[in-house]
Amino acid sequence: MKWLGLGLVAVAAFLGAVVLGPAHVPLAGLAASDIVRTLRLPRALLAFLVGGSLALSGAGLQALVRNPLADPFLLGLSGGAGLGAVVAIALHLASPWALPLAAFVGALGATALVYRLGLVGGAELDPRVLILAGVAVGAFAAAVTTAIVSLSDAAELRNTFLWLWGGLSGASWDTVLLLGVYLPLPLAVLFAAARPLDLLALGEEPARHLGADVEPLKRRVFLAASLLTAACVAVSGVIGFVGLVVPHAMRTLWGHRHRPLLPAAFLGGGALLALSDTVARVAVAPRELPVGIVTALVGVPVFALLLRRWTAN
Repeated sequence: MKWLGLGLVAVAAFLGAVVLGPAHVPLAGLAASDIVRTLRLPRALLAFLVGGSLALSGAGLQALVRNPLADPFLLGLSGGAGLGAVVAIALHLASPWALPLAAFVGALGATALVYRLGLVGGAELDPRVLILAGVAVGAFAAAVTTAIVSLSDAAELRNTFLWLWGGLSGASWDTVLLLGVYLPLPLAVLFAAARPLDLLALGEEPARHLGADVEPLKRRVFLAASLLTAACVAVSGVIGFVGLVVPHAMRTLWGHRHRPLLPAAFLGGGALLALSDTVARVAVAPRELPVGIVTALVGVPVFALLLRRWTAN
């Protein structure tokens, strides 16, 4: 019954993203509408893939660092991607793929730096050091980004802030195809790690005694989650709180076992972002809100509640 309910919510959110929009399209003409085929349908698919991937990454990282407040952007990925995108905007790179590629390169650079700092104490990846390294790298990237933005003209400044708040206005069948080709491998790595992550939740030593190969597991989960996040940021900008809120919501229904939790998080994240993007498109039509603002309006109160519960325990 829980799976049926989640499936219905996901389908309803996806259909809402296709049916609703600033331009009215009669239900009878949906299939023949160019607006639906070329704009709304690829945008709904992209929202679902990005939201699901961010939520799945959040669930994996929370298990990896054993911190319920962890999410993909805690580890400096958004800062690195934002810096790469801002550099591309400041350099007036005209190619339509320049911004996503620069954001992806920036996110990969941040991932590599955080990973290297996470190994400072030795050959083992320390989750506590990983979080501290992510915060430091994110703060450094944000400082450089702010310096570049402060020297930009008004048009560049607006484009930069719109991208940093996230949005799916650049969705097309090409971006859906690109993400669809890229996602299967890191998704498969995270889904395959479901059982070992259950063991890791018991602690590293118990996990080793129960047969988990802890160090390779930590590396696989971190790299797969980072690559997923980097790809999502490259095509949609910085969209926060999906990777934090959705895994916790799914845990209240499915518990802490990762075999059902990970697919539930993917469906829940896709539904949340598809719904948020619909709200962003229609709330102030014909203008459009950055979807990151909508997810933040949902995520900040939930984050405060989670922080209060976590510190109380």
